[in-house]
Parts: sequence; structure tokens; C-alpha cells
Amino acid sequence: MTPARAGWRFVHFAVRHIAPGKPWAGSTGVEECCLVLLAGHCRVTVDGRAAMLGPRKSVFAGYPHAIYLPPRTAFRVEAEAHTELADGRAPAFAKATADKTAGKAGRTKREVKVITPDQCGFEIRGGGNATRQIVDIIRPDFPADRLLVCEVYTPAGNWSSYPPHKHDVDRPPGEVKLEEIYYYRFEHPDAFGFQRLYDRRTDRTLTVGHGDVVLVRSGYHPFVTAHGYNAYYLNVLAGTRRSMAASDDPRYAAFRSWPAPDARVPIVAPPG
Repeated sequence: MTPARAGWRFVHFAVRHIAPGKPWAGSTGVEECCLVLLAGHCRVTVDGRAAMLGPRKSVFAGYPHAIYLPPRTAFRVEAEAHTELADGRAPAFAKATADKTAGKAGRTKREVKVITPDQCGFEIRGGGNATRQIVDIIRPDFPADRLLVCEVYTPAGNWSSYPPHKHDVDRPPGEVKLEEIYYYRFEHPDAFGFQRLYDRRTDRTLTVGHGDVVLVRSGYHPFVTAHGYNAYYLNVLAGTRRSMAASDDPRYAAFRSWPAPDARVPIVAPPG
């Protein structure tokens, strides 16, 4: 999913399947990249230095392993077992930024960074049947230009991204404009959920299943998973600011006065 195909400016997304003995080599070009291990075990080599990602049996079996690759980085991925990687990218800043450390103007140099499970965030958000688990991979305070990445687990039958919120207007600090993808996985191939996408002009509800991607260009975008199986989605976001500030649909904002969290969460226990 390229920006040109999506009809937006920033987010580029793919899922890569890598077999043992068939390495994948690539370069980030003018983009920054985050590779998130969905399943498997692999070695990522950059400038002769190798980092291991995994093992991870599935997104429901453990916390994520990931690696951040800055612009103009050549890399090679070799699978130890059949491996699935989410590949999220966004163009780096084109203009120079102030380098306060060096005391002079210049583009901030980004570094390759391996993100281990114990470095990922853990948050239980919401309450009652709107409880979900947030696992941050690239937070706003991470040294990146545009990319923001997190995983979200929603228990069977629960609502997520609720109350409905949006991030399509640049009016910080309350809201910033972000492009976003939802990449879905479920515990069973028959499982499904619904995502509503709406604003003042349009109102659509999509049925989503295992492996589906939803592009959120604008408007509110709540999600609910059907009874029976837990849901997972990976969010990749990018914009012009390092913030995830969003504004609630005022008709439902009062629901942030949450009841007790659903006892089924966490779905995936954090390390340690």
C-alpha cells in the first residue's frame, strides 16, 4: 500500500513473507521504516551488524520485536523460520532541523534501533466492554521523524478506538492531522469485526477479517469485534507532528467515564 495508491502523503505499508534460505534485501531510500515481527524468527543485518527479531509464534503469543531503520539504510533479512514482517514507512523530513546537541543547524541524524519486547509500552485503556490493550512500539517521544506504531488487542465482543475519535485537523495540542492504517489479525480465520468510518459527509461500516487493511484518511473510526475470538490490529500513523492527539465525537465523549476494566485484559502478558 503506497501513498500514491492510497491517495495520501505519508504512510507506506506492506506485509512481507520471508522463507528460510530466501533472504530479502532492501533499502529505505528517503523513507524511515519500522519492521514489526508478526510471526517467526529472523536476522536483520545493517552495515555488517546483525540483530535478531523473535521468535514470536504469532501476535497472540507474545510481545512484539521490531527494528527502526532510518532513511538511506540498506538492510538484509534472513529468516530462521517462516517469518512475517509488517513493513511501515513514511518519508523523512526534507528540511533541515535544529540540532541542539551540536549547536548548529542540520538534519537530525537518526540511528538504527532494535526495539525489544521489554521496551514496548503497556496500557489498559477504556473499561467494561470497551476495554482494550495498547502496546506502543514507536511512541511520540521515539527519535523518529514521522512514524508512530502501536499494536492493539481487543477482547472478543469488545469495542476499541472508542469513544469514536478523529485526527484529521491540525490544531495542537488537542488534535493533530495523521494518516493511519489498521492492519487486522484474528485468532481464527472465521472471526470478524466491524469498523465504522464517518464524518459530516460520509458514513460507512466495513466488515474486517484476518489480514485486512483499513485506511483512515479522515473522520471517526471506532471498531468492534464479534463475540468468540480476540482481535488484533497494528496501527501505523504518520503526519507532520510527533503527537497522537485526537478529538472525540462530542456525542459520545462522556463515555470516557469508564467502568472497571474487562478482566480478560491483558490478552498478551507484557514481559516480566
